[in-house]
Amino acid sequence: MTSVAEQLGIIERISGPVVQASDMKGTKLYDVARVGEEKLVGEIIRLIDDVATIQVYESTEGLKPGEPVYPTHSPLSVELGPGILRQIFDGIQRPLPVIRQTTGDFITRGIEISGLDHKKLWDFNPTIKVGEKVMGGDILGEIPETPTVDFKLLVPPNIQGTLEFIAPRGDYTVDETAATIKTVNDQKVDLLFYHKWPVRQPRPFSSRLPPTIPLITGQRIFDTFAPIAKGGTGAIPGGFGTGKTVSQHQLAKWSDAKIVVYVGCGERGNEMTDVLREFPRLVDPYTGGPLMDRTVLIANTSNMPVAAREASVYTGITLAEFYRDMGYDVAMMADSTSRWAEALREISGRLEEMPGEESYPAYLSSKIAQYYERAGRVLTIGRNPREASITVVGAVSPPGGDFSEPVTQNTLRIVKVFWGLSKDLAARRHFPAIDYLLSYTLYWSSLEDYYSNTVNTEFPQLRAEALALLQKDKELQDIVALVGPDALPSSEKIILEIARMLKEDFLQQNAFHDVDSFCNMKKQYLMLKTILRYYDKARNLYQKGADVKEIFEHSSTISIARMKYIEQSEIETKITELITEIDGLTPRDFGVEEEY
Repeated sequence: MTSVAEQLGIIERISGPVVQASDMKGTKLYDVARVGEEKLVGEIIRLIDDVATIQVYESTEGLKPGEPVYPTHSPLSVELGPGILRQIFDGIQRPLPVIRQTTGDFITRGIEISGLDHKKLWDFNPTIKVGEKVMGGDILGEIPETPTVDFKLLVPPNIQGTLEFIAPRGDYTVDETAATIKTVNDQKVDLLFYHKWPVRQPRPFSSRLPPTIPLITGQRIFDTFAPIAKGGTGAIPGGFGTGKTVSQHQLAKWSDAKIVVYVGCGERGNEMTDVLREFPRLVDPYTGGPLMDRTVLIANTSNMPVAAREASVYTGITLAEFYRDMGYDVAMMADSTSRWAEALREISGRLEEMPGEESYPAYLSSKIAQYYERAGRVLTIGRNPREASITVVGAVSPPGGDFSEPVTQNTLRIVKVFWGLSKDLAARRHFPAIDYLLSYTLYWSSLEDYYSNTVNTEFPQLRAEALALLQKDKELQDIVALVGPDALPSSEKIILEIARMLKEDFLQQNAFHDVDSFCNMKKQYLMLKTILRYYDKARNLYQKGADVKEIFEHSSTISIARMKYIEQSEIETKITELITEIDGLTPRDFGVEEEY
């Protein structure tokens, strides 16, 4: 619980979620303050003399000038300890299921509930002995937080010395003493099973590592054509109805990161309800257990106070950094950063700051950069550094699907993967509606060796050939729109047909199908190989006199269309049979006698 100081400020002015209070000398920027008789949670965002401007994270309805303000003299922080996974928090780490049990279906204003369960017992197993030298980032012991993830108790950053006490194997609450360290200054520091960390302060790491390992998502458009590296940054901009939220749900569900942090920032309540209902039922494709065992959800819906959106993304990235420090790969999804930027714009307007483009604050680009720069693949601090990563993917909701608006443009300056959603593809029911020609990745040169060594040596060449065919298809479609398909020579009709197969049979993926929702890299490679093998065979058959229309009416094309629904365990056998069938096609199968 946050301690409240005796000294009181006085509310002088109220403007929506922004409150000005006098008599606030001694407070610091970004300190938390409790506002009004109901002690609403707020954060100091400006100080002039003894007047503090406070951003309140709850509804200020009914608040009056003259009510007291209680400074806490500590920044907005989260509790970091066991019990974060499987939890659903609001934007300032209040557990929503606990709030519901306490106050019902609505969040009571001023309610103060700890982010962690301080009564639950955790089974602690120490992995270090008394007398050893320790420093920030070292692992003191482990707790089986869920069947999937072991929580690692870390020495907090900036503490080093000699271990004088470590709790023996047993059950403890987070408030009990886990260890005692004698620092280099001969001071004794007692460590609990949790510690607090300011959300706006990035947690330290030893060094950055190159982005040479892809984040496998199970989505063919992402993994094959525009992959993101572990520790990378990506954006999914798109207009209303193009599928941003479903795309991010798919990334959160199926990415091969060990930990998933999903932040619903300003999204509609019914969409977050779907997430909260669906995630507990999902089975993890990598462990077979519930997906929630390695997931934490942060819900700040559009009907919640707008100011808390600004805090929610910082809360999410801080929780992600905490699990990164344990040595885990973390994937963080923010849906959507446009709503976060709108919160910044509203607060900036109430502060009467000079507006920038489209009334967003002039510091919008630096705020976006500060957020995405907390991603990365790193070596953690500690005597035994561990490789770990945070991959950040942010959805962007440009008004009217206009990618030239400030949030999209400032995001694209920072991120290295662009998955652009297309209204045209969405209208044609092509999902995911990622524009395969507009989207790009700047990680491919770093990831190419991984794909060659891990998937197959011919995979990069197949990918390049498929992209070239899709580009050629776009050029031919422009010609067809002018002169009609009959004007094209048969050799180019083959390109159109193969491009159609790439788009419909490979790039289209059903997020709600039990089999097609997730596609591993082996299956992606074999599917791509099969389609391009049929391209080579079609050209060969055409050169020997077969009719193009009959080539693409053969039963093999139906088998290719059904590849996506083959079970992962059967894919190698079924695809091998299909490729053998394709290789065995001869001109005779199409009524052409071969010349010998």
